[in-house]
Amino acid sequence: MTRPTWQWVLGWLGFAAFLVTFIFYAASGLLAPAWAVVLLGAIWLVLLAVAVRLLLTRRPLHVLVVPIAAGLIWFGVLTAGEMWLGWTG
Repeated sequence: MTRPTWQWVLGWLGFAAFLVTFIFYAASGLLAPAWAVVLLGAIWLVLLAVAVRLLLTRRPLHVLVVPIAAGLIWFGVLTAGEMWLGWTG
């Protein structure tokens, strides 16, 4: 059974929103040390694989959760690094 077109449009919009989060992950080097930027990059790549898999397995609406998760993870890691590890910009 195929999904309605509006679900695919929302799924691709969610994927585009996820791609925008790469800018924040890439700019993390301004605050975080190199090892943390590499870790964040690996997390972003895992989330990319999840988003692509959701699109390919015909679950486009689930892709909308991926950019939200990416933003929360990025914010959480940088905030925790500032508070507990003394990262400064």
